[in-house]
Amino acid sequence: MSFDIIKCGMLSLLQDYGRYGYQHIGVTSGGPMDEHAFLWANKLLDNVANATQIEVTFGGLVLLATKPTVIAITGADLGAYINKKAVKPWRTYNISVGDTIMFNQPNTGLRSYLAVKGGFHVEPHLGSSATVVREGIGGIERNGVKLEAGDKLKYSPYTNQYFRSVSSHFIPDYSATIELGVIPSYQFDGFSKHQINIFFSSTYEISNQIDRMGYRLKGEPISYDGNGIISEGISMGAVQIPQDGQPIVLLRDRQTIGGYPKIGCVSALDCNLLAQKRSGDTITFKLIDLQHEQGRRCIFNRFFFD
Repeated sequence: MSFDIIKCGMLSLLQDYGRYGYQHIGVTSGGPMDEHAFLWANKLLDNVANATQIEVTFGGLVLLATKPTVIAITGADLGAYINKKAVKPWRTYNISVGDTIMFNQPNTGLRSYLAVKGGFHVEPHLGSSATVVREGIGGIERNGVKLEAGDKLKYSPYTNQYFRSVSSHFIPDYSATIELGVIPSYQFDGFSKHQINIFFSSTYEISNQIDRMGYRLKGEPISYDGNGIISEGISMGAVQIPQDGQPIVLLRDRQTIGGYPKIGCVSALDCNLLAQKRSGDTITFKLIDLQHEQGRRCIFNRFFFD
């Protein structure tokens, strides 16, 4: 009762919604880089929101089904095939014994999510299956190792026919240029008005230094007027400004504390879009209001969790 992994691809990781309650001892949350796509995959299958999925980065994953089930594919279009038929994301597919699921290379976006009816059966590590390679935690063997050829992902068989898809209204355009909302926080007041204007009026290119920990950007450098800071806790989306002035947006596998000044924090919902961008893509920033963003988050949570 499993998917047998034939090829593992560049980076395929088991992820649930994340590991929370341990950042005070230096353990980061992990979880899906694109929360929106992850939650839709489970919603399509009537899974609990936290059900474990596969996050496929850049494609290359090949799976063989040993029992019938239903899957959902969301997120990036990685040129997926079931057997020899091309399939699109943002919908469910009925899977029979012997079916092969293959992810090729990105057409749009960077990360795709594959959920199975009932979720994959994975023993949690500190309350979560989320794989954090850097910390050696979570995943199929609870040691942070990415999925490899020969691994077997267990699930409960499901034989009923099942057809669902996501309305186009809820499907992001991953090819569009994005403007990321930034909440002023941390050391915002330590940056001069001139430096703040540069940050919010510039276009930044995503460098080749991107991973689940964060995205390093290239563009007009920003300088901090203060004298440095004491290391402090770091939130999802925090925008660090290191000594070279090139912003770094910290994401799911970020370190739990850091000492670089931070000009603000990208909206967690906007981080979903950033996680689908690749090296060479460009982004801009806009200043947003905390209360407005709290309202967006409340609507999002009600939709997926109520």
